Amino acid sequence: MDKIKKGDIVGRISYGKDILFKVEKIIKKANGKNIAILKGIILRIEADAELEDLVLMEKKQVETNMRSLENKIEEKIKKGSKNKIIKLRKIKFLGRNLSEETGKILHLDGDKKYSEKSLKYYKKIGLNAIVRNIPENRQEYVVTDLLNRYNPDILVITGHDGMIKNGMKYNDIYNYRNSKYFINTVKEAKKWAILNQKDLVIFAGACQSYYEAILSAGANFASSPARVLIDFMDPLVVAEKVAVTEDYKYITINDIASELRDGTKGVNGIGARGKKVTNMK
Repeated sequence: MDKIKKGDIVGRISYGKDILFKVEKIIKKANGKNIAILKGIILRIEADAELEDLVLMEKKQVETNMRSLENKIEEKIKKGSKNKIIKLRKIKFLGRNLSEETGKILHLDGDKKYSEKSLKYYKKIGLNAIVRNIPENRQEYVVTDLLNRYNPDILVITGHDGMIKNGMKYNDIYNYRNSKYFINTVKEAKKWAILNQKDLVIFAGACQSYYEAILSAGANFASSPARVLIDFMDPLVVAEKVAVTEDYKYITINDIASELRDGTKGVNGIGARGKKVTNMK
């Protein structure tokens, strides 16, 4: 059997190799067994597995999956960038100058590759977005400084997550890998928003996240009500919808659900006002 090491792309034998993971690190437990910490390369899930349960995935299969992800991004770009999603547009109306500006996004992502792909997506469709790769357990400590620096309209807090004991202890924060960090980051962001009298729209969460607690902390949208896996693109879809919707319109999950991997099973929330503004001179 090939030796599994950090950085390898693997599948879990016991799960039928249904999800492709990158080996984030390997930990030696007290019983002498080696455990790999895994992060999904397409889905926003974190998991662990004994090395004996892992198998290296064939290069061709990895390339097929990565190509599928790139194609998904490109298809979404084509669908959403029909000259209407631009961060600043000046037009003439009845002899007066109009300027339209979409909402400004600050996106914190625990995954470096996802950060890069997210920035590529935002830029391709012309959204005004800042993306920072911040590990989930560090996000709560830097979010206030970043909010002060960029003063966004929309905040995305995401990365990887997952239930430690799947299907059990839904109300136990310690049964979630990173939900506590998302919750604390939302709380810090809400403090900033109240202090600055800012209507900050927040999306937070990843795969199988503790939806109810994240929403209670102050998020407008969160994952994952049904504790399902969410797609890499799901947080971006929510942020984009809020950014390009006029500020006099209120967005509910029903306006977004059809574009999400699993609809309201993956993401839900209380909704938010759009952040696109039109100025007339």
